[in-house]
Amino acid sequence: MGKNEPEAKQWFAIRVTYSREMALKEYLDRCRMESFIPMSYKEVIKGERKVRKLVPVIHNLVFVRSTREKLDEIKRDISLKVPIRYIMDRETRRPLVVPDRQMHSFIAVAGAYDEQIVYLDPTIVSLREGDRVRIVGGVFSGVEGIFIRIRGDRRVVVSIEGVMAVATAFVHPSLIEPVLQK
Repeated sequence: MGKNEPEAKQWFAIRVTYSREMALKEYLDRCRMESFIPMSYKEVIKGERKVRKLVPVIHNLVFVRSTREKLDEIKRDISLKVPIRYIMDRETRRPLVVPDRQMHSFIAVAGAYDEQIVYLDPTIVSLREGDRVRIVGGVFSGVEGIFIRIRGDRRVVVSIEGVMAVATAFVHPSLIEPVLQK
């Protein structure tokens, strides 16, 4: 990359403190920066009745599509009042970067807010066992991930290495094709 070339935007996994992920998202939205927080519906008691509310699945986690330079600028911005930290890649000791294609698949599944979606801790579930697959039809068409069975159903897992994983709702076998390894 030459000196005058602009740095490419990438997806970074960011940690905030004290469940202030929504405050960071509002700030990023105002700055017109692309971000994503995995959310799901939870039943909460309000007064005397149960209400369905959309809440973050994992507190303190925000995915941000930006340049490293711009994110470092935001980290230094005192007015933000939400300290942010990169989630680091253990091997390279650099901020974890999620490839665009993987993030697109992750958002396609996690952004569906479907109650049948199951979030998984990547340290508990070994995702290496299944075959790499692509969904070729239905609401998750184009999503690539790992084919596994959870609770007896066929699902496709999209994993953000070391951060989290999300599994689709049931996917009919006719909508799944293997992805050939390069």
